[in-house]
Amino acid sequence: MTTDEDKLYGTEQDPYALALRPGRGPVYMRLVDGRRIRMPVHRWHEQPTAADTTVLERCIGPVLDVGCGPGRLCRELLSRGVFALGVDIAPRAVALTGVRGGLALCRSVFDRLPAENGWQTVLLIDGNIGIGGDPRSLLHRCGGLMAPAGRLVIEVDPDDIEELCTVRFEDLQGHSGPPFPWARLGRRALHRVAEDLALSITDQWTSGHRCFLTLAHRRSSLVDPGEGPGWVSVARV
Repeated sequence: MTTDEDKLYGTEQDPYALALRPGRGPVYMRLVDGRRIRMPVHRWHEQPTAADTTVLERCIGPVLDVGCGPGRLCRELLSRGVFALGVDIAPRAVALTGVRGGLALCRSVFDRLPAENGWQTVLLIDGNIGIGGDPRSLLHRCGGLMAPAGRLVIEVDPDDIEELCTVRFEDLQGHSGPPFPWARLGRRALHRVAEDLALSITDQWTSGHRCFLTLAHRRSSLVDPGEGPGWVSVARV
């Protein structure tokens, strides 16, 4: 019997699109120099992990989940009564988020988004600091999405790395997607970029092998993060 989720996939052979189907095999990020990094596809489809929970506990609504994938974090936040909206450039990721009870828009973070300068929490989890291959531009953009007293929660690479690269998604069957720019940053590199953009590191922690930081506008680092708008409308945007 065909389910609503089955209708989302069709015959697309792009490895990232296939990775959005639960139960698929491993998907890798292939760098131009031949290195291959396994993507945590299983995590995208499961309930939030203990490490994810450390992120969720630091979220104050409204929350914008950048590169939300199938929407596990924004769905969990909604179940906790915290308004959360996901954004992702993959139509299937957005559709799957909706089928599973979340809210998401099919857009780039660099497109016009609802409530600019009004999000109390912006998330860049699962390595999404790499989006666009230019962390400085991405953090500058996210700073413009945050409320004055908002916070940006970022997952960084556990290694001390700063790398701008071109990558493809690839699976074990040899299917390869189109190339796109990406970046990998460790904690030290993120500190340098944040300093240049007048963002303060207000918290940093590890959970298992995963590493996270929270950033805030420097001028607002001592302001109560609960201040500011507590809702957002996605209508007409």
